[in-house]
Amino acid sequence: MGRRAPAWIYRVYFSEIMLQNWLKPVPADLVKMARALPADSLGANLVLFKSAMPDLKKVQVALIGLSEDASDRLRVQLYSFAHAFPSKAVADLGNLRKQSGDFLIPLLYELLSGDIVPVLIGGDDSWGRFQFLSYQDRKALVNLAVIDSRCRTQMDSVYGPIIQTRHPLLFNFGVIGFQAHFTPSELVQQLSAQHFDLIRLGKTRGALDECEPVLRDADLLGFHVGALKQSEAPGASDASPSGLFWEEACQLCRYAGMSDKLSSFGIYGYNPDKDQHNQTSQGISQMIWYFLEGYFNRKGDYPVSTAGLTEYVVDFRRLNYQLTFWKSVKTGRWWMQVPVPTHSAHERHRLVPCSYQDYQMACREELPERLLQSLSRFS
Repeated sequence: MGRRAPAWIYRVYFSEIMLQNWLKPVPADLVKMARALPADSLGANLVLFKSAMPDLKKVQVALIGLSEDASDRLRVQLYSFAHAFPSKAVADLGNLRKQSGDFLIPLLYELLSGDIVPVLIGGDDSWGRFQFLSYQDRKALVNLAVIDSRCRTQMDSVYGPIIQTRHPLLFNFGVIGFQAHFTPSELVQQLSAQHFDLIRLGKTRGALDECEPVLRDADLLGFHVGALKQSEAPGASDASPSGLFWEEACQLCRYAGMSDKLSSFGIYGYNPDKDQHNQTSQGISQMIWYFLEGYFNRKGDYPVSTAGLTEYVVDFRRLNYQLTFWKSVKTGRWWMQVPVPTHSAHERHRLVPCSYQDYQMACREELPERLLQSLSRFS
């Protein structure tokens, strides 16, 4: 088998021919609005798909609208925010031309092949499944993370076909911010039996930094707006009185952006008809902005190797056992090394993101729950 072509070749190819098959340009009135904004605004600095596909050689992140009405509503807010990113690094490639997963899957695959991170904006909750399926032709197993008030893993729900039949591409699944009163206990038991990462709303809000390792370990993230309080996000399709605040949502998005491993981000469940005062569209736009800020502050410390990491070996004297931790010199972030032989397909998952609290537990000779879950996934 021949070597994969360099990413820039993919960019030239799909920028000239392929992307226009799946996308339609940013509406002319929004282009006009963007170009009339101050020079230091995001809208004035975006690489825009107008009548012809722009040059994508410098683009690292691309905004893609899924639902035209919802996405364009978000653009009005997002464009006005400050531009704090490298020149020509963020593109807005307009809206999906056809509301079909058959259009989205190949589009995302081509963007991922070109090392461009797609940010999917303003779509129905069901689009989350197609985001995952765009990875199905990749060789490595992937981790899917979801922020949501519900565990949508029943067979007739968004992620049901992926979870219930355990898609062969899936290595791990994480749900952050789910609420027990929306989730049948037998479903929680089923997901726990598969050793997935389940973080309830109370724990999420009580210790946001404990959610960071789940996001750092994810290849893709789907953020469902219903995870926010109705008072915060009245434009959510399935809002409820309890949930996250905007500040917490933005922090989680920044964590996701900073993950060297994460390669796509989708925001789902926004209904512009319910958003009479644009509160939700502005909040979602802030989430996107903070994801971008996290992305452009990546430190490149994802451990492809242990170079740049400091090793800490913890002795469990009572068990005659050792556990190895690694700490990034650049960021202070932590990883645990899963102490089991791994198949080559699992090798990229052997260093498990963790927190300083996990290391402190190990120093007290307590096995961190995160490690126990990881060990079970390899068994």
